[in-house]
Amino acid sequence: MASYTYPVARPTGTLTTAQIHLLLSNPNVIAKRAAALADQKFIADFLLRGRFNAVGGGIFYETGEELFAADSPEVIAPGSAYPKTVLTSGEIAAAKTDKRGIGTDISDEKISREGISYVNKGLVRLANTVIQDVDLRSMAVIASKVTTSAAASAAWTTPGAVLETLVTQNGLRGDGTGIDLQVIVLKPAKFAKLVGILVDAGAFPREQANIVLSGNLPFDALGYTWTTSPTYLSDNPLFLDVDQLGGMADESLQSPEFVRYAGSQVEVSSTRAGSLDKYELRVRRVTVPVVTEPLAGITITGTLL
Repeated sequence: MASYTYPVARPTGTLTTAQIHLLLSNPNVIAKRAAALADQKFIADFLLRGRFNAVGGGIFYETGEELFAADSPEVIAPGSAYPKTVLTSGEIAAAKTDKRGIGTDISDEKISREGISYVNKGLVRLANTVIQDVDLRSMAVIASKVTTSAAASAAWTTPGAVLETLVTQNGLRGDGTGIDLQVIVLKPAKFAKLVGILVDAGAFPREQANIVLSGNLPFDALGYTWTTSPTYLSDNPLFLDVDQLGGMADESLQSPEFVRYAGSQVEVSSTRAGSLDKYELRVRRVTVPVVTEPLAGITITGTLL
């Protein structure tokens, strides 16, 4: 029986130069690598959980909608129709998507001399740059829309003081509104101090959800979810209802050379640069952050972290 020999053997262990060329010639594989790097890091997608499709370069959305119907429920006799009400709409707002990305060249010499590590480093740096750009813009939008602030019940020096503030403010904001503040965002330096306070007080579980052991973000403590990002610049914690705050509106440009891996919003292109001895690697995201409910968040002042 005849045996078949493919031009490039199935990759095992360290990739050969020929295998790296095959990898770079397959944008689907490159897109999958970029998705694994990028989608676990966007704080924008974590805080703005709604997913909107931007068509024609923009999106119209309603903001500041009433949280309750204009009429009250009534007693309904058996077999009778339900009373109806007209749901009021919020103000119409518009947002325009931006195509923002970055690229680099990967020469045949680099592939031959440095191997797959050079390709991986290039992809990581491009993905990180896109992530930082999207997150910076998203945090700026959130900060500009969430304008309500509230003072901490006491300086955050103990878990009890932290919890008192969170429970109080969540109760005040959520009382009769349906808003449930559950996620706290801190800048890295303040986040480190908060973790230190919780560690010293033994507030973490010994095994599960212990950031000291796992190093994973976000993490749960005191019944709330905590996270941080270098793109959040304020000294004051941000307390959010991420299910109602807003979302990301992504646009698909249908560019034939760009590939988006399933479930990812990051698009990647890996193309041979004509007759030149190199590949052009590009990473982009076409999106705009949208805050639809400004009341779904407050800034907490006076924590003295």
